[in-house]
Amino acid sequence: MKPQLHNIKRIGSGLLWVGPNLLGFAAFTLFPLLFSLYMAFTNWDLTRHNALMAQQLGEQYEGPRIVGLANFVHLFQSPRFGEYLGNTLFLMLAIPFNIAASLTLAILLSKPMFGKASGTAKHVRIILAGFVGVFGLGVLIMLGLRIEATIILFCTVLTLVLALGMAGGSTLYRTLFYLPHFTAGVAVYILWKRLYSLSGPINTTLAEPLHKATVITNSTPAILFAVAGGLFFIGAAAVLLWSLRAFARTWRDGELGTGALVIANTVACLPVVIAVAWWSGSAYGPLRIMPWLLVAGGAVALSVQIVSLRRRFTGRPVQTFDGFGSVLLSALIRLTIMMVLMGLGAFICQLPLHAAGRDGLQPPDWLNQHTWAKPAIMVMGFWAALGSNNMLLYLAGLSNVPPELYEAADIDGASGLQRFWHVTWPQLAPTTFFIFIMSVIGGLQGGFDAARVLTEGGAGTTTLSYFIYTSAFVDLGLGYGSAIAWVLFALVLVVTLFNWKIGNTYVND
Repeated sequence: MKPQLHNIKRIGSGLLWVGPNLLGFAAFTLFPLLFSLYMAFTNWDLTRHNALMAQQLGEQYEGPRIVGLANFVHLFQSPRFGEYLGNTLFLMLAIPFNIAASLTLAILLSKPMFGKASGTAKHVRIILAGFVGVFGLGVLIMLGLRIEATIILFCTVLTLVLALGMAGGSTLYRTLFYLPHFTAGVAVYILWKRLYSLSGPINTTLAEPLHKATVITNSTPAILFAVAGGLFFIGAAAVLLWSLRAFARTWRDGELGTGALVIANTVACLPVVIAVAWWSGSAYGPLRIMPWLLVAGGAVALSVQIVSLRRRFTGRPVQTFDGFGSVLLSALIRLTIMMVLMGLGAFICQLPLHAAGRDGLQPPDWLNQHTWAKPAIMVMGFWAALGSNNMLLYLAGLSNVPPELYEAADIDGASGLQRFWHVTWPQLAPTTFFIFIMSVIGGLQGGFDAARVLTEGGAGTTTLSYFIYTSAFVDLGLGYGSAIAWVLFALVLVVTLFNWKIGNTYVND
């Protein structure tokens, strides 16, 4: 009897310690979660179902009622859902660039920068860093740029960072790169909102070069810009051809399953569909032709791949999704490269049209124009990714790569690129897989804070998370907002399970 009483006391003591945590979880997480699920199936609207308002108006209060799937049906029939989902996915195109930037920075910071140096050598490096900063500022002035106090401060900070890094080595650089991560997100957004303003340092710096570019553009035949833009679209088609041939070669070598090949082809061909949807109906003739260059290139690439796939391999049998993890990441990177080439091609192609306007080429209104708002937010996200937790994760992953593998690669005569591709990159696959999953989850859920502070949801920057906020807390449709939140949860869950199932199985291919 005593042992049983002792066990009861131990259990009671344990519950006493974890009780506050469990109560807090139940009150602030579990109950709101279940209650939001209930609200998603009701017509709860605070503009109608408000007991205090009804009392003030002398009306009889009618509470919310269950409407079944009506909120979800209305959501999927609304064109805004597709638009805001598209905005969310578009902003997520920056994920490969952010991951690549974090990895590149981690590789640079993981190497000894200068080795052991005397005090005189450190002083020389500091002087050299100061010279670089002054020289860079002088070049900006020679180019005719208007140099404000903000630009001078920015150049001074960069010079100081360079000098301190040269004096302290990679350890100090790691600290300096990670310091912005401690800054509150809203403060960063306010800073970038100032940078992107019409009278901000970015537009002030761009004003004079754009004026000179207007003169040059107006004096140049428009056909040359159309040809230059077409070359970028042809370059995107060349990337597509290179991608499909690489996928076919991997499939023939027995390293890629048929299902993984089909998905990789689909991802790689998405820019063709996007180009036709965006620019085939353009009122500007040269731009209207450009997507069909990509369509022709895609047709050639698919034809080459089909001919190549006829040479089936006779090696080991492979499963349907063998190689999926690596080939999907490769396809996403190639897709992003093609999107960048297409964007540059469209921009160059339309330069004569914009330069011929009354005001010529002017600095854009970054946060109020649909053309520039999303890229501006993506650039800000790229800057934030440089010194983020992803960099720390990659630094930790690089420190765990066995040195023996690099020694074996050196003995085999591997180049620096081969060392990275065949040694470093496979060893970082688990780290990259984790970063990719967390980035996708963050991308689907994110966008609210940036849209709220920078654009208030305008200029095509409203994401699903901001849609939830406006529906529930601005329009006061709690039922509809809860339905959107649960749809977003289902989307995140499906994408995460897919990534985890496929990627976790084949991450070590």
